[in-house]
Amino acid sequence: MAKKNEITHSGKILEITPDFTTVQILVSSACASCHAKAMCGMSEEEEKVIMVPTDPYADHNVGDEVQVMTKMSMGLKAVWISYVIPLAVLMILILSLSSFIENELLTGLFSVAGVALYYFGVWLFREKLSDEFVFYIK
Repeated sequence: MAKKNEITHSGKILEITPDFTTVQILVSSACASCHAKAMCGMSEEEEKVIMVPTDPYADHNVGDEVQVMTKMSMGLKAVWISYVIPLAVLMILILSLSSFIENELLTGLFSVAGVALYYFGVWLFREKLSDEFVFYIK
């Protein structure tokens, strides 16, 4: 049973190497468990493949069903990095540039360019971020 401070997904082991274990997880929205999902077509299920550091003491085999976990704080941190901070950058740029630039199109373009620069910075630090966002198998 998962603790309150953990995010868990069921998965299936695809490959095991000395460094990483590749796990396929099925991510589904809240609509996926609805009994009427076939009627409305809003169900969103997506298979994702993640790489988890291999535990040398674990007794897992290819094809085993496992629970992939991470800390809840990592999920919240990901939301901040991917959604909240870019929204704040966009709003700050729109509000500050609109007082200097009268053309709304240029204000919008510069604001979107600022968000693009933010995401480029996130991309540059992807190795550091991938070290912080760690999944584990239980």
